[in-house]
Amino acid sequence: MENKNLFQNLYLKQFNESNAIAYNERFVSGSSDYNFQLLDNAYRNAGRTYAKLKIAIETNNCISEDCALELTGIKNLEESPQASLDFLSSLVAELSVTEESSFDPNNNYKYTAANSLMNGRPGFSKTDGYQAYLDLLPDGSQQISFMGPAFTRTMPDPYDPRFNIQVEDPLVINNSALNALLESDTSLVVSTPDINKDMLRLLTEVGLFAQEMISENGELASGAKISEEYVMMNPDGSFDYEIIDLGNGKGRNVLKYDLEKIEKKVTPFINAEVAGLMSSEQDVIAAWNVYISKDTSVEEDAQMAQNANAGDTSWIYELDLPLQQDKKVLFEIKYKEYFMNNYLKQFTTNQLPTVKEDAAVFDLAEAKKAKAQKFLDDNDLN
Repeated sequence: MENKNLFQNLYLKQFNESNAIAYNERFVSGSSDYNFQLLDNAYRNAGRTYAKLKIAIETNNCISEDCALELTGIKNLEESPQASLDFLSSLVAELSVTEESSFDPNNNYKYTAANSLMNGRPGFSKTDGYQAYLDLLPDGSQQISFMGPAFTRTMPDPYDPRFNIQVEDPLVINNSALNALLESDTSLVVSTPDINKDMLRLLTEVGLFAQEMISENGELASGAKISEEYVMMNPDGSFDYEIIDLGNGKGRNVLKYDLEKIEKKVTPFINAEVAGLMSSEQDVIAAWNVYISKDTSVEEDAQMAQNANAGDTSWIYELDLPLQQDKKVLFEIKYKEYFMNNYLKQFTTNQLPTVKEDAAVFDLAEAKKAKAQKFLDDNDLN
């Protein structure tokens, strides 16, 4: 099934960042109207309505008992201007998430289009067929509606189902619904967690590094090494090295680490981190889509956020929330793999010996002969 949000978000992102419209002569030569007059239109008749309600109350000519409806209407109108400003401020903040570099393009693409409209981006003006209305509703709440070319859907032609037609499909957001979401720590547009920041912090918390390896700002110091208790040792207490081939018959020792012991140490910390993420399942989906699902590197993920090449493994907000247990388990497994491969592996790969003599480059043939002899000696096989 085609992921429309993925396709449309990537198209809108490319359109907004490409500057191609600057080379469109028809656009450059024409005028564009970006004045949607949201507040002007919303309050155009508010004064007249307020006056009518006031007169009805003062002349005792109300249509409701004790003028209850009229008094409520007066109260709503008096509070509406500040409510409108708060609503638009919250909405703009939520929509701005679509501009973040790690934005998950599996979010509803209409929010990206609405953000472009609210920020007066080229191609999203009234002249281009877009419109936005702020309405004061009878129940005291307010709603904003976005319409235009990006706010349509495809459906079969009712007169000839062999063909499809485009019909209006406005994006409508109510301020009371938005307030309820924000008060419950739920986002209208989810911001992808900063996985890089979280995992760099985890490195200092999992207990693999001595305290002196952690700087005052809480980050690992330059040249930090995993504690020696996780380094493989020989029966005689010496380090058990792995030999790497440098070419031209030369080799070098590198430390070998007890990866099973390391994984056992970090697993409780990973589980606790995932449990914290699970408190907001929409954050988990964003992290999965942008970072975790593909077993990629941090650098590749930066590009993935641009190309969204995780599309075939993406989780869909509308379909996958609330998360089923199998997805929670899979996320935990992949999250640990991501940490081990992209953050911890650099500290267990090609690490030079701490013993100066053992760190020297040597002749491979001689080293192999010496290693074989040591095996014979250790096992009393001479």
